Amino acid sequence: MANLKGFLAGIISSSTFGLIPLFTLPLMAQGMDFDSILFYRFLIAGISIGIVLPLKKISFRISKAELLTLSYLSIFYVVSAMFLFWGYNYLPSGIATTIHFLYPVFVTLIMFLYYHERLSVIIITAIIMAFFGVAFLSIGGAAEKIDMAGIGIVLISAIGYALYIIKVSKSKVRNMNGSKLTFYVLLIGALIFYIQTLIKGTFQIIPNTQSLINILLLAILPTVISNLALVYAIKRIGSTLTAVLGAMEPLTALCVGILVFGEPITSRIATGFLLIISAVSLIILSRPLEKIIRQLFFRLRQ
Repeated sequence: MANLKGFLAGIISSSTFGLIPLFTLPLMAQGMDFDSILFYRFLIAGISIGIVLPLKKISFRISKAELLTLSYLSIFYVVSAMFLFWGYNYLPSGIATTIHFLYPVFVTLIMFLYYHERLSVIIITAIIMAFFGVAFLSIGGAAEKIDMAGIGIVLISAIGYALYIIKVSKSKVRNMNGSKLTFYVLLIGALIFYIQTLIKGTFQIIPNTQSLINILLLAILPTVISNLALVYAIKRIGSTLTAVLGAMEPLTALCVGILVFGEPITSRIATGFLLIISAVSLIILSRPLEKIIRQLFFRLRQ
């Protein structure tokens, strides 16, 4: 049951994270700089979680060592968010989301090379299926608009997110309550963006009511809910499985494009959709499948 909850949390995390362009692009169209958008996003999300902590009887107290760890975790998350938003200036949001999805590849490589984590054939197959699914989605979109500078920027975002996922599970705060961890990561991130806007002279006031609504939704859905679900999933099923379940992220972006912006469904998009759904299903069933395969192999040897 704990594993099932972990899988569900991973899917919820990536699905809500895929909603970022839905709220961000209208803000950027209003002339808001991404540093200011991210400051408001992190600040409101951090305050929201901070209100919940006392209700759940969770202490705000942390040690100096924990503060240091939370600070570098926040830097990884800030890099990921900043470079993804920056990438929206160079790439269509769907393509940027697709490239950002490469973070499971970086997670897998780092976990395999640095932490010597074993990869089963099923998980490797699922990763390959998810990668090709994302590739089909990319080809099915406006591929001719891809900018190489934008690709490099969003790849940095993917690496930052991969490092954040890994370090959450490998750091000194891995046993810290998920809400408390996310609270500090977001508030430290908000402080970083505030200082950055002051240095650059780009701090902006929220221009209108519609922008305020978009910022509130951006802070709650793809930030508070996504981050809490992410930390929960990492603690239940580990970094690699949580990362691969991020396949739901570009899938969500695809659904938003179709349902909100009226984008057409092509055969390539449908193929990518089916590959990603199959990959996620394979991951969820990976452990029981591995058990069945081992039992069959054992019987064949007898």
